[in-house]
Amino acid sequence: MSKTIINTENAPAPIGPYNQSVMAGNLLFVSGQIAIDPQTGNIEAKDAAAETTQVMKNIEAILTQAGLTFEHVVKTTIFLSDMSLFAIVNEVYGKHFSGNFPARETVAVKELPKKVNIEISVIAAK
Repeated sequence: MSKTIINTENAPAPIGPYNQSVMAGNLLFVSGQIAIDPQTGNIEAKDAAAETTQVMKNIEAILTQAGLTFEHVVKTTIFLSDMSLFAIVNEVYGKHFSGNFPARETVAVKELPKKVNIEISVIAAK
């Protein structure tokens, strides 16, 4: 099986030795996205709703580069700095899907890169 690296300037550049996403067969694996604004390279979000909005924009940019949409997403993983953010993140996240929701898990972790509160990764099927 071949793999194709898919990156876009419309999402933040990786902050480590990884790519934004990898297409393997008909599956797109999108690396965890945090609320980095790709235009500035900074975290501009001031609250959990704004962080989630930026994360979803970053994911959408990567999906678009691969010729996909949120409708192609089959699995998501959400990492939170605190489970008290669950309802806020869930509300923003849910607006990106039209009822045919992907499988998902949400976990709280001790710390996330750049001290953000939210990180989301997805798997999409072409």
